Amino acid sequence: DVLQKRAHAARAPSRWAGAARAMAEMRASDRFSINSQLEHLQSKHVGTGHADMTKHEWAVNQHRDSYACYIGRPSMLHYFAVAEGESYGRVRFECMQRMIQPCGPPPVQKE
Repeated sequence: DVLQKRAHAARAPSRWAGAARAMAEMRASDRFSINSQLEHLQSKHVGTGHADMTKHEWAVNQHRDSYACYIGRPSMLHYFAVAEGESYGRVRFECMQRMIQPCGPPPVQKE
């Protein structure tokens, strides 16, 4: 019985076979459409990045997005305030200050 199940599993097609076949059959126009959609998304939303984005820029976007999320949720700020033993206003102010340069100054650009 176990051998029959193993033999059946070996003959059964992979669950990713359909996806691989679909990717292989993708036309150039489909690829162009996907790339244009990605470019539109990147121009619309700053944090989605681009090909020339540095690690520092990416990290800054991630940290600022996190701080904006914390500031937008008062219950999260109250949790942080209790955990740190600070007032709600102080924690909110600190989060806003950290948004200025969350990862420190940018690295020096090599020319």
